[in-house]
Amino acid sequence: MHILLISTSYPEQTPGSEAAGSFVEDFAKAVSEHINVTVVAPGLNNVSETYNANLTLRRFKVPYLPLSLLKPYNPAHWPLIMKTLNTGQREVQRLINEQEIDYIMALWVLPSGYWAHNIWKKHGIPYSVWALGSDIWSLGRIPLVKTLLKTVLRDSDICFADGYILKKDVEEISGKSCEFLASARRLPTVEEKNLSTAPPYKLAYLGRWHHNKGTDILLDSLHLLSDKDWAKIEEVRIFGGGPLEKIVKSGYASLKEAGRPVLLGGYLDRTQAAKLLLWTDYLLIPSRIESIPVTFSDAMQCMCPVIATPVGDLPQLIKKYDVGIIASALSPVAFSQAIQHALKTPPKEYGELTRKASKEFDLNAIVLNFIKKLN
Repeated sequence: MHILLISTSYPEQTPGSEAAGSFVEDFAKAVSEHINVTVVAPGLNNVSETYNANLTLRRFKVPYLPLSLLKPYNPAHWPLIMKTLNTGQREVQRLINEQEIDYIMALWVLPSGYWAHNIWKKHGIPYSVWALGSDIWSLGRIPLVKTLLKTVLRDSDICFADGYILKKDVEEISGKSCEFLASARRLPTVEEKNLSTAPPYKLAYLGRWHHNKGTDILLDSLHLLSDKDWAKIEEVRIFGGGPLEKIVKSGYASLKEAGRPVLLGGYLDRTQAAKLLLWTDYLLIPSRIESIPVTFSDAMQCMCPVIATPVGDLPQLIKKYDVGIIASALSPVAFSQAIQHALKTPPKEYGELTRKASKEFDLNAIVLNFIKKLN
């Protein structure tokens, strides 16, 4: 069997900077351990790379990356969007002309699923789509785009979603069943984590500095902590990058000026991410919009409890496995209160519970389930 995997966020540039794609390469490599896989993805240049006998990557040049920052409701972005749509469709068609493809897996519904849908109409090659929150909760709000979204989902062989709430939303839009397929990546083998039993505790944030990820909520919540709270914190480390860079750097400078123990850094590759999660006592997830972030499964792999906002599937997962603290509301005040609660709760209490939760996000199991569904 030969699968064409189309993804608009396959890792290329600075490790960790790709929007929604930090796990896609691992997924493709894991699938290629069982069947033949060719990946088509946008890039800064037209290149082709062979990873192993079963995995080839073909990039097509696009005028702008990451594609997630191109907004259909912004007329200034239309030329870039149209050029990307046309270039991507041509590259997918070129591959279909050159190779015998049995199945297409589109990550995500738009535009990857749109390209796959056009191939299905022309050549009859079945396709599945893996929906992301940005597909359904952002693009799904735009009337004409929502109609296209519904068509792509409806005509797909199988709909997948990387969250439980998202799965239900996909079913509502498409009118067909949707399968849960968790997003997870492989972190390097790391030493056993030593969970703290008493303060001062270490806190960390890892991810894009983006409105949806709530990086500004995190900074506002840190400003609300009292001197007494900060006495229980060894350090807060904030790593990543993105469109909120000015806000993040300003908030960081204000905290440093107040004498708070904070550290700011850029994107991390997976080895550095694993080391950060081994270092920290709590991972901070202050998202505004989320299904199940990859950083959650990363944290579980590293036996790291979390402090999170009550969005997406995070409340359900944290309650189910008891692996951290969920804020009472989506606000800086509520998130600061959740941090205060954590400072009174030794992370050691969550030890084996995180290990149990990590089994639901085992990449090998995810891939075997995916292939089983296709068969």
